[in-house]
Amino acid sequence: MNSSSGTAAGPLRGIRILDLTSVVLGPFATRILGDYGADIIKVEGIDGDVMRANGTSRHAGMSSIFLGINRNKRSLAIDLKTPEGREICLRLSSQVDVVVHNMRVSAIERLGLGYEAVRAVNPSVVYCAATGFEQAGPHRSKPAFDDIIQATCGLASLMGEVGAEPAFVPALVADKTAGMALVNAVLAALLHREREGGGQYVEVPMLETMVDFTMAEHMGGLAFEPTLGDVGYARILKRGRRPVRTRDGHISMLPYSPSQWMSLFQRVDHHDLISGYDLSDRHKLNACLSDLYRQLEAIAPDRSTREWVEICDELDIPAAAIHDLKELPNHPQLSAVNLFQSIEHPTEGSLRMIRPTTLFSQTPASVRRHAPLLGEHSIEILQTLGMDRTEIDALVQRGVVAMAAT
Repeated sequence: MNSSSGTAAGPLRGIRILDLTSVVLGPFATRILGDYGADIIKVEGIDGDVMRANGTSRHAGMSSIFLGINRNKRSLAIDLKTPEGREICLRLSSQVDVVVHNMRVSAIERLGLGYEAVRAVNPSVVYCAATGFEQAGPHRSKPAFDDIIQATCGLASLMGEVGAEPAFVPALVADKTAGMALVNAVLAALLHREREGGGQYVEVPMLETMVDFTMAEHMGGLAFEPTLGDVGYARILKRGRRPVRTRDGHISMLPYSPSQWMSLFQRVDHHDLISGYDLSDRHKLNACLSDLYRQLEAIAPDRSTREWVEICDELDIPAAAIHDLKELPNHPQLSAVNLFQSIEHPTEGSLRMIRPTTLFSQTPASVRRHAPLLGEHSIEILQTLGMDRTEIDALVQRGVVAMAAT
């Protein structure tokens, strides 16, 4: 990888995006759009995106999380609360295809950078707001963080169904899921503009997105009016499938059909388990699935993880060892496809990153820019507005703009 330029253009080459997002949801989304070739202008406050301080850091302001979700972006550090900062942002808005933010709508309106203000200078803009709660509802102004959305959308409650009490998924699943929804929304709006002409306002609300995500398989009886039976997907909530302990570790085994269950028990000489259940069709299998997994859990310690994987491979039964995070770079599949790559960052030195995972045969996604220092590109971005160094230096002196230390 060349940290500042590259030959791979990406399918979004030529699309310019003004990124007013921070933390995880928005930056995760705009990183994907940047990987796809869009030119991302990341607007940060004078103190920088708060995620610069969260995670593991070699140097202050360049944390592991920030490095992971802010590549392929240029950083402009500017105080949007000043009249000059607002004016600069509006001038940039007039030159881009997309404006995206994840502020509360009331906050960005107070800054004078709401949809109507941006549309006035750029009628064809795709303006995408990632909100916490759909703005038609009474929670429109509430603060939204990943934990709050996991709590509200039912996900934490589901964790309690299979554990001792409600719990959060130990990943920023609401932020990242809503971030991917934001990517889809931007791409769809750009496609509409290409086909029909004209920009539009797009809202991606976290809560509603995560309720859709959570309830896709868990509607259960709520799918019918009046309600028919319990809510939730029983197969998951009854904790049938789950990692099981082997002689030397843990494994996930997924016999999926009646014939696979029968062949597995035959292969490990537990014919008695076959005769104890009616596995003549999938409905009868589903009725005793939890008990079958308890039987599997009881016999799994008789063999090593490797032995179980080999048996399952032999029978074409899905199976995988449980991998620790630190083991992932050496996983044979991930190693073979070079998912984890090494790059050199101008200030952070040697880094490991995950390359773009979506593969385009004609317009490959790529990493063209390292994650930027705060204000690393302030000068070059402001120069595109016709400003000279004297004007820019004056803005820096007044605290309107910040530049990366050189």
